[in-house]
Amino acid sequence: MATTENKKNIATMSVLAKLRNCPTSPRKMRLVANQIRNLDVNKALVLLKHSPKEASLRLEKLLLSGISNWQNKFNDENSDLFIKEIYVDSARMLKRMQPAPQGRAHRIRKRSNHVTILISKKENN
Repeated sequence: MATTENKKNIATMSVLAKLRNCPTSPRKMRLVANQIRNLDVNKALVLLKHSPKEASLRLEKLLLSGISNWQNKFNDENSDLFIKEIYVDSARMLKRMQPAPQGRAHRIRKRSNHVTILISKKENN
């Protein structure tokens, strides 16, 4: 059973990186985010590098930012790092009109999202 001191230590041994107002629909971003959830950082980078989806480029950049945050905060290399949490929330929506037949108009909703990634170090038990 972990004591409260250990729990605080584990909670502080993680870094956060955020991507705000990304102009990709949340549904498309979640497809890529689900592939790298709970993966080792190096495996996730390789997977994102070789993925054909546009969202993978943005997530790769965000993951590199998270690794950089880890190195700046703890002065430690990226040994035994993994993606503890990653979630995608919807953000603002641009509403546009598209002409339709007989003088009507259809609403186009251009969606965007926020991505939050939490990187932590694996525990060696």
